[in-house]
Amino acid sequence: MHTHHILFVVTSADRMGTAPDATGSWIEEIAAPYYAFKDARCKITLASPKGGAAPIDPKSNAEENQTASTRRFEADASAKASLAATAALSSINPDEYDAIFFAGGHGTMEDFPTSTNVKHMVETFYAAHKPVASVCHGPACLVNANKPNGEALIKGRRFTCFSDEEETIVGLANAVPFMLESRLVQQGGTATTALPFSPNVVVDGQLITGQNPASAIPVAEAVIYYLRNALTSRHAA
Repeated sequence: MHTHHILFVVTSADRMGTAPDATGSWIEEIAAPYYAFKDARCKITLASPKGGAAPIDPKSNAEENQTASTRRFEADASAKASLAATAALSSINPDEYDAIFFAGGHGTMEDFPTSTNVKHMVETFYAAHKPVASVCHGPACLVNANKPNGEALIKGRRFTCFSDEEETIVGLANAVPFMLESRLVQQGGTATTALPFSPNVVVDGQLITGQNPASAIPVAEAVIYYLRNALTSRHAA
């Protein structure tokens, strides 16, 4: 069986917009898909726009936000070491990977839309017809990405992300640089959102998006399903 190699991208930003508190990635959105991929025997490379230690939103480490996945990650010395020494996206050869996945957390709102390396990776994977997956605020990676014809990548595509309603509920609607759902809709995407904080995954061809932390495992599972079926189709052809 082919071992699929996942480029797993997390934010390098520990602050966001006008928000006074430290932020970063939401740990559940790293841990849950990390083990979904790992348990499916995928090879994982953790990377970030800047490389090095990846910041984690302190709120996501609070006891009430812990899950079986986060506890497993906390006890996993190898996983923690990888997160403390992520590869810089500029050092990555996208040809060596089968799919790209962007974890969420409010830090992504700061650096995913502005990173030329994020933009390059999204556009390269998309043009190569490889899965481009993201969860929660991770779809911020799509904001400045374009299709090969120059159109906004999200134009004419279905997606989900941390909804405007959810952003309002958590009290950060006035702190984020922009409302992610609204911005992607403005660029021509069609948003499909579920009830706040309930699992929701939208698969539109190779574009795979999840709404919130509860959607992290289903997004990873959708990527695995896509890869296995795409590989079967190629072999059948």
